[in-house]
Amino acid sequence: MTQTQAQVQSEPKLYTFDEFIEWYPENSEFRYELYDGVIVEMPKPRGKHSKLTGSLGGRLLTAIDKIGKTDIWFIPRESIVKPQRDKSGYEPDIIVLNEETIGIETRWETESVIENASSVKLIIEVVSSNWQDDYYDKRRDYEGMGIPEYWIVDYAGLGGREFIGYPKQPTIFVYELIDGEYVKTTFRGNDVIVSPTLPDFNLTAQQVFDLALKPGTTEA
Repeated sequence: MTQTQAQVQSEPKLYTFDEFIEWYPENSEFRYELYDGVIVEMPKPRGKHSKLTGSLGGRLLTAIDKIGKTDIWFIPRESIVKPQRDKSGYEPDIIVLNEETIGIETRWETESVIENASSVKLIIEVVSSNWQDDYYDKRRDYEGMGIPEYWIVDYAGLGGREFIGYPKQPTIFVYELIDGEYVKTTFRGNDVIVSPTLPDFNLTAQQVFDLALKPGTTEA
């Protein structure tokens, strides 16, 4: 089928990952991610989403300290993960990196880019209105990279019914990489979250959700 001039003009420019990084504006009010060559504007987390993300980061640092890894594991303020596919790139809500292996990341110091699963201990995405990105695209690409552990924190119950059921309810999914594939464990309510990477995390799903909903929690 022949495309009209108007159809051609309406199609978005497709970017490679390198073009996306070169384009990325400094000190922007927004975050941006790359999906199959298309740059998508991601509003910076605000309100409950921001509070949960910051407070959860603090709890993770406590759990890291309990296993004596604070000297070698850290949570950066920002980073961009490059999957195996060249036309995608994501900025996780929370990522735990390994100081011992990050030296292999040739773009880390200048661009905050992570390309190797060996640099990553854990990635967490806090679900917002674009929930499909976390449940579909990122889960697939983090698995393909070999990221050992991936959490989806759906504190508002926004995901599809096939994931969180009906009636919808707040849910946390922990994906552990086993033999190259993710194995999912579901946590709700008073279920104590079991993290293969952080065995001393010891919070229930509801306690994590309360980080966003209750006053007086401390952000990282």
